[in-house]
Amino acid sequence: MHLQSRINRSAATVALAACALASFVSAPANAQPQIKSKVDITFNHYNDYDHIISYLHAFADAYPSLVRLQRIGASGEGRPMYVAIVASSKGAPASERPAMYIDGNVHGNEIQGAEIVLYTLWDLTRSYGVVDNITKLLDTYTFYLVPSQNPDGRQNWFDTANTPNSSRVNKRPKDNDNDGLFDEDSYDDLDGDGSITQMWKKDPHGQWRRDADDPRVFTRVKEGQQGDWTYLGSEGIDNDGDGRVNEDPPGGDDMNRDWPSDWQPPYVQRGAAPLPLYNAETRSIATFILAHPNIAGVQSFHNAGGMILRGPAASYVAGAYPPEDNRVLDAIGKVGEKLLPYYRYMVIYKDLYTVHGGFVNWTNEGLGIYSFTNEIFNPGMYFQRDVNRPSAEQMQFFRDRLLFGQVFKPFETINHPEYGEILVGGLNKWASRVTPAFMLEEEAHRNFAFTMFHADQMPVLSFGDTRIERLRDGLWSVTFEIKNEKRMPTRSGIAARNHIGEPDILTCSPVGDRAQVVASGSLERWLDPRMDAVEHEPARILLDHGAPGMGSVIHRFIIAGAEGDRLQMRYHAEKAVDIETTLTLR
Repeated sequence: MHLQSRINRSAATVALAACALASFVSAPANAQPQIKSKVDITFNHYNDYDHIISYLHAFADAYPSLVRLQRIGASGEGRPMYVAIVASSKGAPASERPAMYIDGNVHGNEIQGAEIVLYTLWDLTRSYGVVDNITKLLDTYTFYLVPSQNPDGRQNWFDTANTPNSSRVNKRPKDNDNDGLFDEDSYDDLDGDGSITQMWKKDPHGQWRRDADDPRVFTRVKEGQQGDWTYLGSEGIDNDGDGRVNEDPPGGDDMNRDWPSDWQPPYVQRGAAPLPLYNAETRSIATFILAHPNIAGVQSFHNAGGMILRGPAASYVAGAYPPEDNRVLDAIGKVGEKLLPYYRYMVIYKDLYTVHGGFVNWTNEGLGIYSFTNEIFNPGMYFQRDVNRPSAEQMQFFRDRLLFGQVFKPFETINHPEYGEILVGGLNKWASRVTPAFMLEEEAHRNFAFTMFHADQMPVLSFGDTRIERLRDGLWSVTFEIKNEKRMPTRSGIAARNHIGEPDILTCSPVGDRAQVVASGSLERWLDPRMDAVEHEPARILLDHGAPGMGSVIHRFIIAGAEGDRLQMRYHAEKAVDIETTLTLR
């Protein structure tokens, strides 16, 4: 816009603002569309469990043709647990399609997972019929969404004062200090700020010094030197008079140590419950998953560290993963590294630590489902450059300048009943593990994109080439191919090796009474003159290894029949939509 010199600066400002507003209102035709949702929701804040459930109902009400809620049980404290079943009404019934199971928040303090599951529900529903790729996914597959494995732990994190690392467990009362009492010495919010921060005491024999330029910072002195402060741990008092502070907080069991595969008792695996599936929450989820053998992919969201994790979780289990399964997991995980900056693709036992009784280890090793755990948020994401392990000084700078000090409680002098005059303050429960709210939507979208890529690798079957040859009068050879268009086989290597679930079944059924299957066998290649013959029941073939990913099954039937006779071919798989076709001998 050309402004004549006689227009004063104030008028120019108004004119420019009006021009900018007009450009915003009249966006160009090729601008990226903003896809509207029928549910009013934003992803710049976190929701407690009650609000999560209210959103599930809102989506089910707004999109009845896409979303159905199934109550699968209740938490230990009675909170309802739901699965949102998301699939279009086109094609095969939802229970007969390959399914992707997605959940989060198995640890109460790892709250991003539930938000990402909620984002998944939001983006799937608003995009159906608008975004071709999402529409195709919902016409082809089913999605089972459980926002929180640990409703009580999540609600406790919001309702009570916690550190960034608590409350990890569920709320089942537990005697952590073995004194015969339960949950009697929890954290105490001494300064009433809603978080459990740190306690420091002036001490001429201490091991820490307070920074003269930034009194928020305490630095440990070198060996042989003497400081003037002692760190007393997290806020709390000795509630049970045993001389220790905060040693028996509320709860509970680490529910990511509560699953059957490689479960170990508490004296081996810290956090484990007395028995596998001991808790109401894990039993409800396990019952649902076992009742849905169509689940071909699993994604469970944790925090933090920026990791895409998969099993095995113990070194002695590594041999249970056949090479073909490792290839599928690697192919998916390495794409995840590209979609999720600052994330690393890792094997749990080798690159992190040993876990016994983990959820994705049960779904992968126990059920033969290709499974991942994403650890949400890497602090390097603050910097938007190659800083994967920022220093304390770097983190403090960005907490000050990007979060405006909101995650740091200034130190306050408190009179402690055991320690006397102390300082209380420091980083609060929002400071480290939780994705900052202004970054949440991007983090949710990138993880959603990764799970959609994972889902899009689930099997899709079709019939390929078919050849019908007359061998002599009344005898025919029918050779045909079943193709798998996707990377995942219909039966994982673990499922085939350990006979988990049903094998795939290929049947040839003559239409009418004239034709008869007299022999059949599999072929490795079309040109093979010989076939690997089926000894018993040649018209009904069990395929324990299923249809390979990005490959095919070639089978030949020898038919006694006349020209014009018809045959119905059907391929059934637990983790793919069944296909069938009718052939005519000619």
